[in-house]
Amino acid sequence: MGGLGWRMAPVLGLTLLAACSPFGLLRPNQRLLSRVEIKGVEQADKERLTALAQQKPNTSFPLPKLAIYQLGYRFYDSARINNKLRDIQATYLASMKAAGTDSARLGKLLAQRERRINRKQLALDKGNAIMRLGEAPVVYDSALTRRSAEQMTTYLHAQGFFRARVAATDTARYRRGPVLRALGAVGAVFPGKPDSLDAAKKYRRVTVTYNIAENQPFLTQLQPASIPDSGVAAVVRQGSGASLLKDKERYNEALIGQERTRLETLLKNAGYFDFRQQYITFEADTSYDKFRVRLRTLIANPGPGQGHRVYSLRRVRFVTDAGVGRTLRSATGDTLRRAGTPGGQPARPSLGVRADTVVTDSVSFAAYEQKYSTSLLARKVMVRPGQRYSLARTLQTQRQLADLDMFRFNTVNYRKVPDPPAADSTGLHPSTGELVAVINASPAPKFGETVEGGVTYVAYLPGPFINLRLKTRNPFGGAEVLELGVRAGFEGQLTRIAGGNSEATPAVYTTQLGATASLVLPQFLIPFRPNRFLTRYNPKTRFSLSETFVDRPEYTRSNFEFTYDYIWQRSAYHQYVFSPVVINLVNTIRVDSVFRKLLDSLQTTQGSSLFRSFSKQIVPSISFTSLYNSNDFNETRDARYLRLFAELGGLTRGLYREALFDKTDLSVYNFARFSADYRRYHHLTPNTYFVWRLNGGVVHALTRTPDPTTGATQFIIPYDRSFFAGGSTSLRAWSPRRLGPGGYTPLRTERDSNGQPQLTRDYLSEQPGELLLEGSAEYRFPIYSFIKGAVFTDFGNVWGLQEGKDKDGNYLRPGAQFQLNKFYQQIAVGSGFGVRFDFTFLILRLDVATKIYDPTAPSAQRWALRNFDTSANPLAFNLGIGYPF
Repeated sequence: MGGLGWRMAPVLGLTLLAACSPFGLLRPNQRLLSRVEIKGVEQADKERLTALAQQKPNTSFPLPKLAIYQLGYRFYDSARINNKLRDIQATYLASMKAAGTDSARLGKLLAQRERRINRKQLALDKGNAIMRLGEAPVVYDSALTRRSAEQMTTYLHAQGFFRARVAATDTARYRRGPVLRALGAVGAVFPGKPDSLDAAKKYRRVTVTYNIAENQPFLTQLQPASIPDSGVAAVVRQGSGASLLKDKERYNEALIGQERTRLETLLKNAGYFDFRQQYITFEADTSYDKFRVRLRTLIANPGPGQGHRVYSLRRVRFVTDAGVGRTLRSATGDTLRRAGTPGGQPARPSLGVRADTVVTDSVSFAAYEQKYSTSLLARKVMVRPGQRYSLARTLQTQRQLADLDMFRFNTVNYRKVPDPPAADSTGLHPSTGELVAVINASPAPKFGETVEGGVTYVAYLPGPFINLRLKTRNPFGGAEVLELGVRAGFEGQLTRIAGGNSEATPAVYTTQLGATASLVLPQFLIPFRPNRFLTRYNPKTRFSLSETFVDRPEYTRSNFEFTYDYIWQRSAYHQYVFSPVVINLVNTIRVDSVFRKLLDSLQTTQGSSLFRSFSKQIVPSISFTSLYNSNDFNETRDARYLRLFAELGGLTRGLYREALFDKTDLSVYNFARFSADYRRYHHLTPNTYFVWRLNGGVVHALTRTPDPTTGATQFIIPYDRSFFAGGSTSLRAWSPRRLGPGGYTPLRTERDSNGQPQLTRDYLSEQPGELLLEGSAEYRFPIYSFIKGAVFTDFGNVWGLQEGKDKDGNYLRPGAQFQLNKFYQQIAVGSGFGVRFDFTFLILRLDVATKIYDPTAPSAQRWALRNFDTSANPLAFNLGIGYPF
C-alpha cells in the first residue's frame, strides 16, 4: 500500500494544488471568470456561438492549467529577470568592445546576445517555463462580454434569425466546497472576529450567461435570376440543379457565399476566363411577407453594351525544363565571379534556343533537351487546342503533373491572343476570345536520397535501426520512379529458450535485415491502349520486391514478397489498389531443437498454428484495397478514414499443391481474408481533438488441407494471415501479439525455486486468431509548444472460428472459440496516457498503458486494475513514430 501511496503522490499533489485559491493572483477589483453558459439555443449552431465568446474559463481537463500557473508563479521573480537582462547586456557590451573590428567575432557575439535576451524577455513577458505550461487566470472583462454578445447577434442575423436578441448577464458568486461549508457551520457556532475580505472573496468568481432569444427564423423565397447576358443565363440555368440555395429553407449568408463561389466556378468551367465573383450579387427583400426573404440572383455585365466573353484555346505549349537555363547561367556566373573574372562576364553557356521540338496529340513540347516521354505527358494534359477554357481541366492538369513526382512545381498560365482590329467605329470587342495555354514545369532532381535512423522499444529493450532509400526519377524516359531501400536494425524480443532448457529468459536482441525495390509506372500496364478517360484517375502500375531476414535465438527466417499492383485515385482522398499478383515465399533456414519441441507441444496441447510459421510455404494471392483518408500528415483536420481490404489466396493450388510439396517441401493454402478499419477525427477546438477507431477482420480457409505429418484434413490458413491484438497500434496495455484469444488463459511450464515444474501464465507466446474486433478512443490536447498529450482507452480481442478439439470433443484452447452469447464478456480493456513530440515533419510518441479488464486472466484477477503495476499488470511502455491511428 505504501508503494501505491508513493505512486499516487504526484496526482494528489496536483489535486491539492488545484484546490488552492487563485485569488492571490488577482489585483484589487479583479474577478475570475469561472464559467460561461449559453442558454436558449434551439436551432442555431451552439458550438459556433460558444466559439464567439471572447473569454473562456481556464482549462481544467485534462490538466489543471491555472493550478500549474500558480505553481510556477511561486518561483517567478520579475526583478531578478530584469537584473539578469541588464547583466547580459553589460557583459556582451564589454565583449563586443574587446572584439574590436573582428566582424566574425562580433557576429557571433550579437547572435548569442540575441538568443539570451529573447529567452529572458520571454520569461519576463509570459512567465517562467512552468507558468507557460499552465494558463494565467482569466480576469473577467465586461467589455469583452458586450462585444461577444454583439458578435453573437450578428452571427444569428446572418443565419436568418433577423429578430434574435442576445442578453449577457454576469453573476458574481463564490461556491464553497463541502469542507469549507462544514467549517463555516462550525464558525457560526463559535463566532470569531469577522474578516473584512470574506465578503469580497464571495464575489470574485464570475459566471457569464448569454441568454439567446432566437425568435422565428426567416425562410428564403427564391426569385427568378436577373442575368442580362443570355449565354451566362443559359449556363446558370443548366447548372441550377446543383444550386446550394433551396426554396423555403432558412436564410444563411454563409451558404450564399458558397453559392457565389459555385457560380463563379461554373462559369469559368464554361469558358468565361475573365469572370469574377464581383459580378454576382444577391438581392434580399423582407418587405413582402412575414418571416420570408425574397432572394434574387443578379449577375451584371462587365460594362454598358458589353457581355461576358467566352474564351477558347488556340494553342497549348508545354515547357518541360522551366528554369533550367536561368539556374545554370546563374550558377556559372557565380563560379566565374569567385574565380576573379572581371564582372563574371565571359560567355555564359549557350543552351541554344528552346524551341517546340515535338508536337504530340496537339500539345507543343519545348525543351533544350527533351528527357521525358511526350506521349505520356500529353495524356496528363487535360487542356487541348479548340477547347473552351475550363478551370476544372486546368486544376486537373496541375494535379496530374504533380502526381508524377517528376517536377518540383508546375503552373498553367494563359495568355490572351490580341483581338483583330475593330471592324466598325464602335470598337466593341467580339463575344469570343482566344487564349494560349503555357505549362511551365521545373524538373525535380533525378536522384533523391533519404537516411532515417531511430529506435524501437520492444520487450523493454531499445533497438536502433537505420533505413537508406534511393529514389531515381525517369530512369527509362517514361516518367517512372525507381526506389531502392535497405534496412538494418536490432529489435528487442522475448525469447523462449536459454541454455538448452525450456525456461523463459529475459528479452534479447534480434537482428533484422531487409531490402526493397519498387518500380512505379505512371500508367496502367495493360495489353490494350487506355483511352484518355482513365487519365483523370491518375493510374499507376507498381512492381515491388522485398526480402526480410530475421535472426533470433530460436530461429533464422526469411520472407520474400513480390507484388504487382494497379493503383488509381477516385479523388484526392480516395485511392484504390488492385493486386492481381501477390506472392509470399517463407523459408525458415534454422529452428532451434528446443524451440521445435516447444512448437510441437503447443500444437499438441493447444492446437496452436505457430509451428506453421516456421515451415516452408508459398502464399499466392490476389487482393483489393480501398482507402479513403481526408486527413493530413499531422492529423489536424476534422476527418474520416476508412480502409477496406479483401484477399483471396491459393485459388489454383489444386493444380500444383501435391507436386510442389513433393519436390520442394513448400506448402500452399487457400483462404479468404477481409478487414475493415474506420477512424473518425473530431476537431473540438483549434488544438484539441477527440479521435476514435473501430477495426475488425476475419480470415478463413476455403477448403480442407491434408496435414503432411498426421494425414488428417483440416482448415488451415497461413500463419502470417492470422489476426493479432496488442502492441503500440492496437491494445497498448498488452505486448505485441500477446492478447487473447477470447477468454483462453495460455499456460506454460516453469520450474520453481526447488526445480519442480509448475504451470504459470504464458506471456511469451504469440496468440493468433481468425476474428479480430478492436477499437480505441483518444483525447489529444496541447501541453507546451511542440509537446502534446493524450489520454486513451483501447478495447478488443481476437477469437478462433474453428478451434481444434481433443478426442473427447473438448476445445484445446477453452474460451478461445468465438460465441455470440459470450464474446462481449471477453473484450479486453486498457487505458493510459501519452506524450507526443510534434516536430511537424516527425512525430515521436510515448504511450504508457495499464490493463483495466483482462479476460484471459483467472476469474478472480480479471479486473486487472486492482493489480496495478505488479507482475500481473505491469505498466506497458510504447515508443513509436507517428500517431497510433
